[in-house]
Amino acid sequence: MKPVLTRAEVRELDRRATAEASVPSLELMENAGHGATELLLERFPDARRVVIVCGAGNNGGDGFVVARLSKTKGRDVQVLLVGDAEKLGGDALQNYRAWIDTGGHLTNIDAGSLDALDAALAEAGVVVDALFGTGLDRELTGVARDVVTRLNAADKPILSLDLPSGLDADRGVPLGVAVRATVTATFAQKKRGLCTPHGAEHAGEVRVVPIGIPEEIEARVGSGAVELERADVRSLVTARGPSSHKGSSGRVLILAGSPGKIGAALLVAHGALRAGGGLVTLAAEPGTASVFEQRVLEAMTARLDPAAPERSLDALLEKTDVVALGPGLGLDAFARRVVDHVALGWAGRVVLDADGITSFAERSGELAKARGKLVLTPHPGELARLLGGTVAEIEADRFGAVERAVARTGQTVLLKGASTLVAAPGEKISVNPTGNALLATGGAGDVLCGVIAALLVGSEPYCAARAGAYLHGAAADLLVTELAVERGVLAHEVADAVPRAFAAALAR
Repeated sequence: MKPVLTRAEVRELDRRATAEASVPSLELMENAGHGATELLLERFPDARRVVIVCGAGNNGGDGFVVARLSKTKGRDVQVLLVGDAEKLGGDALQNYRAWIDTGGHLTNIDAGSLDALDAALAEAGVVVDALFGTGLDRELTGVARDVVTRLNAADKPILSLDLPSGLDADRGVPLGVAVRATVTATFAQKKRGLCTPHGAEHAGEVRVVPIGIPEEIEARVGSGAVELERADVRSLVTARGPSSHKGSSGRVLILAGSPGKIGAALLVAHGALRAGGGLVTLAAEPGTASVFEQRVLEAMTARLDPAAPERSLDALLEKTDVVALGPGLGLDAFARRVVDHVALGWAGRVVLDADGITSFAERSGELAKARGKLVLTPHPGELARLLGGTVAEIEADRFGAVERAVARTGQTVLLKGASTLVAAPGEKISVNPTGNALLATGGAGDVLCGVIAALLVGSEPYCAARAGAYLHGAAADLLVTELAVERGVLAHEVADAVPRAFAAALAR
């Protein structure tokens, strides 16, 4: 697992590196600039003219280092400063002077000289964005906003230093406007703001650049969030021995589907089977169950009594390890009785998804009283209904939203989306790095529900949710590589790739 830092954690990391490890802040800035320059030359080897747009803070200081080092590598470098050079201080001032001492020049950009910025951008082979870093916590206005807008309009490749300027380091949303980078060289560790859908859109390719902070300092500071790695998945998935059989491999009951939404239940079953569920049963009211029977091969079916579903559920639950509950189930009185009886009254493990989550809108606190252990797998709309807000509010602070959901429900919560988040009581938030645009298709979330349900057999909810998110995304990543396309793949095809994702993740 790799740390994912907040703005406050970044500040503490820098403070401890200088105070406890005696690493001068000037050395940290030099290391950051050196790593960023290497990335610049690697990713844009043919760009002879480098235009570096600096701010007056430490991010601008990083930019001055990149300018000096790029010049020594034979690049034609032009530096523009948004602000007043006389107001530079600390390490930024020292690196400004070092740039000038090499014979470097500087162009000041203010409201009256934006044409000079446009002229420089027109001649650029690549642009380095060194305006603002993690310290920015206010909306961009005035000249700074105009500069960012013009950087985005220039249609030039952009390397952002630490963060795309204007992106909130914690929430990953633009503070009014933010640079849309081609590549972001983020220093020391990833920041939370890079691990959100908005952050991904603005950051482009993200590369972590080490800056010389000792590992023991990083360990002491820690982080409230981590990014999963392939090696982590091996410890999250329960190994099977030679005596494993279909019963020991997990009995998964799926309570999903209704007229017009039969496919949701079938995809949950397909995901569960592809993730290793030993015995999978689809249960529904008689009419829906009859349709299931015409479609399934490996799964079994069962009928629920429409008048008294609780009695028929209890008979099934006696022979069940995990329940996948909600996709396509509907929100009528029958569905509500099924959801409440299982999610709140059964002492087993449940993956609660889709309509199962929506049924707890305006009563989410009841989930904290559930007898069993739950994994909630909402998309932003479902989480907004559960918490009583809007999708925009969820997307404006995904880390905060998933923390609120855990605090209110007391359960493991997986928030879907680019950089899926998994949180649980007493655990760090996990960021999933796998997945791509192939998952933007109907039914992909149903497959994920089934994958997690199968993994929940013999694993704790937090572990199963993290492993499920990783493997589901990794399956889509394999398909992108194989097909060289990011559209047109169906949800059941993602499920079919899950065994190969297992093999790749578990390979030594």
